[in-house]
Amino acid sequence: MKTERLYYDDAYLTAFSARVVDRSGDGTRLYLDRTAFYPTSGGQPHDLGMLAGTRVLDVIDEGDRISHVLAEPLASSDGVEEVDGMVDWARRFDHMQQHTGQHLLSAVFEDLFAFPTLSVHFGDDRSTLDLGAESVSREQLVLAEERANEIVAENRPVTVAYEDAGGASGLRKASAREGTLRIVSIADLDRSACGGTHVRATGEVGGIVLRSTERVRQSTRVEFRCGARAIRRARRDFEAITLIANTFSVALDDAPAAVAMQLERTRELESARKRLTAEVAEHRARVLYAAADVGPNGVRTIVLRDFGDTMDELRTLAVALASMPKVVALGRVASPPSVLVASSDDSGVDAGRMLKDALSLVGGRGGGSPRVAQGSVPDMNAAEAVLSRINGG
Repeated sequence: MKTERLYYDDAYLTAFSARVVDRSGDGTRLYLDRTAFYPTSGGQPHDLGMLAGTRVLDVIDEGDRISHVLAEPLASSDGVEEVDGMVDWARRFDHMQQHTGQHLLSAVFEDLFAFPTLSVHFGDDRSTLDLGAESVSREQLVLAEERANEIVAENRPVTVAYEDAGGASGLRKASAREGTLRIVSIADLDRSACGGTHVRATGEVGGIVLRSTERVRQSTRVEFRCGARAIRRARRDFEAITLIANTFSVALDDAPAAVAMQLERTRELESARKRLTAEVAEHRARVLYAAADVGPNGVRTIVLRDFGDTMDELRTLAVALASMPKVVALGRVASPPSVLVASSDDSGVDAGRMLKDALSLVGGRGGGSPRVAQGSVPDMNAAEAVLSRINGG
């Protein structure tokens, strides 16, 4: 039996009664003769609410029928034939705001810049639309946002009509469907074939905020929020910027400049740190080199333990050692367990090959060039085994 979709004609209907026409064997899925629950479709998420006193977890479009997935089974032995349903209005209205806002935005982007909408996604917190444009500039984003909010303020009617597909003209995007189309129109702006739920007028969409863009293949994805979502996001943004401003003890409007100044200072300090680290490493390398024993082949093998907490620190020291004549530097760090080998050009040692052979014996992974190589090992015992093998070899 085909389910009558009450939301098609009245998106504001939240309470209804219906007759049970079928159910799953375990009683967790109900099929009704009619429903106000919207199923996931066209990118719009499904409704939630209560049915026969039980929570509705999911609503699934199965073609002619709609399945209501319940949190608890409602068995046929209960003798339930007539049930009352209640749609979660807060969730429904949020989806109505986002969906109508998307239609509005899609029309605006096409009118202003000839950017067609390729696809849409409605999430629990953020929604996106993919535009047929390789890029959308900040200026275009601002213009589209301003125009969209002007149309919201004009409170243009949003209407639903049914037309034969063969005679439906002026659609923003042609429909591949045949027969009767459900057309959602925003006065003097947009006509789209759509089965979703929408508000009655653009004023109910509330404010529209366009937040970001990203390149997705040959299109551009635009993130947007409408209505209460836009307000909640604006509140979080304001609180975040206020925290930043308070941290730097500056006025709210001066926060971006304060952050930029701090980042520049941080870059300068990091550059100075790297320079000093290199100088210290060169000094330590000279001391270690002078104290190291010369092997039978004239090569000094220097094992580095506790010479740095990070691989970057160890690498800097090892490379400084490898710049000296006939030397091989071996080292390890604990977090994460890793080993490193560096060799001078005249040492006769291929660091990458030597390390790779040793790693294969302990289940480690890694490699590198003949001069510098590093790898990861399961634990510090394995690291010591690698160093001992290379040093012993």
